[in-house]
Amino acid sequence: MKNIITFAGTNSKNSINKQLAVYASTLVENAEVTVLDLNDFELPLYGIDYEIEHGIPDNTYKFLEYIKSTDGIILSLAEHNGAYATVFKNIFDWMSRIDGKLWSDKPMLLMATSPGGRGGATVLEIAKGRFPYMGGNIVADFSLPSFNQNFSDGTMINQELKTQLLEAVKQFQKQL
Repeated sequence: MKNIITFAGTNSKNSINKQLAVYASTLVENAEVTVLDLNDFELPLYGIDYEIEHGIPDNTYKFLEYIKSTDGIILSLAEHNGAYATVFKNIFDWMSRIDGKLWSDKPMLLMATSPGGRGGATVLEIAKGRFPYMGGNIVADFSLPSFNQNFSDGTMINQELKTQLLEAVKQFQKQL
């Protein structure tokens, strides 16, 4: 049995990206899933002065250990003003101070969703362009537009989009 982690790139308690990530993880067969919440890894804002004075916070090492010890990653990124949510960018920056290849070449299903019709497409493209330089092995990606019209009661209700997600999960699972 493979061990995967799933999380959303946000600290919203009612995150639609977390709902999507958790749902996608339930579609992976023969896997033990650990759901991470960025709220459990509170960190100060990254700054070189802070790092010099205080070092790298323990929560950075804890989160990075989850990445290093897993067989695969399912991540759904929230889009804030066309980019990563601050909380995600912050943990990403802190982890890069420990390991520049922080994703450790783990197979990754990278996703995004939003209430709007673009489904977080901008942040997804940013991540697809950046993560490979940081050890990201993106084996599949998926964007869910108009979350509230296409996802309800913990499941995808748009069958065409559900089929696309199932294909992405299948590609991800092959790489585990």
